[in-house]
Parts: sequence; C-alpha cells; structure tokens
Amino acid sequence: MDLYDRAVPQVYGYLLPRCGDVSIAEELTAESLLAAATAAKRNAVAEVTVAWLIGIARHKLVDHWRRVERETRNLTLMADAVELDDPWDDIVEAQRAHEVLARLPAPQRIALALRYLDGLPVADVAARVGRSLHATETLLVRARAAFRRIYQEEGDRGE
Repeated sequence: MDLYDRAVPQVYGYLLPRCGDVSIAEELTAESLLAAATAAKRNAVAEVTVAWLIGIARHKLVDHWRRVERETRNLTLMADAVELDDPWDDIVEAQRAHEVLARLPAPQRIALALRYLDGLPVADVAARVGRSLHATETLLVRARAAFRRIYQEEGDRGE
C-alpha cells in the first residue's frame, strides 16, 4: 500500500500536464496501475518501482495519443467531408463528426465506432455487439444514414 500511496500522485502528476485533461489523466493512471498489477501478478517484473510505473504510464499515454489520432483521421473519413482548402478545417470537421457521433443512439454509435474508429470487420463488430452479421450490416447502414443526416443538417444550419 505504501508504494501505491507514493506512486499514484507521481503517475498522475506525470500524465496530467502531458494530456491536459483531468479525466483522461485519471483514466490513464488507472489503466497504468491495472497494467502494472497484471504484470506483477504474472511475475513479469522483478521489482515494482515508481519509475517502472511511470514507464507504463508513458506507454499508456502514447497509446492514447495514437487512439486519438486514429479516431480523428477516421472520423474525418467517415464524415465524407469535401476537400478542404485549409488544413485546420480537417480538425474542425473531425471534431464536428465526433459531436455528431455522440448524438446517435448507443447501438449505432457503438457499431460505427467499432467499424470505423477501431477498424474492425463487420463480422467482428457483430460478435462484439452480440448481433447476427445481417443485423449488424443493417445497423451499420442505418447508423451511417443517421450520421450523414445529422451531419448535413448541422452543416446546413451553419453549426
């Protein structure tokens, strides 16, 4: 428990200024400690130290950045945005696509995220959401249509 009490503030303190978001830093701290506990349980490490835990946190942070980059790139593609003159428009469009995705019903949001953000094939999406392949294909068709409708409506209103 002594190591935990010393490590949590240091791991969190390492992560917070690098990710700039309290909730993300908390989540990454928890992921780091869980990964460390799993490794320690498997006897994959000789000694658990704060430095080792911060190393795990660094890897979790890099994974987070990769995930964000992949999501941003895939959301931009998913929005079928027209060619944009200004590269900053890509970021705005990805953020807008993310907001539209958040407005969809949970089953549609989950299916689209698994398919387009995580890049899973439809069969794997079906397995993850507990639906048949045909039902998942239908869900994805409806989800894409709903996404496109909301995305275009907001664009027409200038939001």
